[in-house]
Amino acid sequence: MKEQIMDADFGEIEVENYVDDYSEDGLWSKIKENVASIGISLIYKALQLYFVAQPPKCPMKIKAGIYGALGYLISPFDFIPDFTPIAGYTDDAAAIGIALLLAQMYIDDSIKTQARGKIKNIFGVKALEKLDED
Repeated sequence: MKEQIMDADFGEIEVENYVDDYSEDGLWSKIKENVASIGISLIYKALQLYFVAQPPKCPMKIKAGIYGALGYLISPFDFIPDFTPIAGYTDDAAAIGIALLLAQMYIDDSIKTQARGKIKNIFGVKALEKLDED
């Protein structure tokens, strides 16, 4: 199974199909209920994307890519089902990574601070310490 996952072509993930799956409530619910499975680093990256998409000045093309990736994270129906042990969020990480490449020029210290602040608010200071270890 692990070899199949490593050999998988995550380039086939069409995140734009998941834009409609995105909702703010769905994102917060997924993050809060699945932190152990998703991992704090992936949550941090997802939160960076979330905060990049908030200002009206963010181009619609960037927002669409971000909402597609976050919708993919939220959706239980994806390339590798989220409940799959060990590998369940591998494809989600790939989708988030693609969106991060798209949005990288918009991720500044302010965005990182907002994402870290949200992690602290949801999970506490200990979660930030784990993030610093990565």
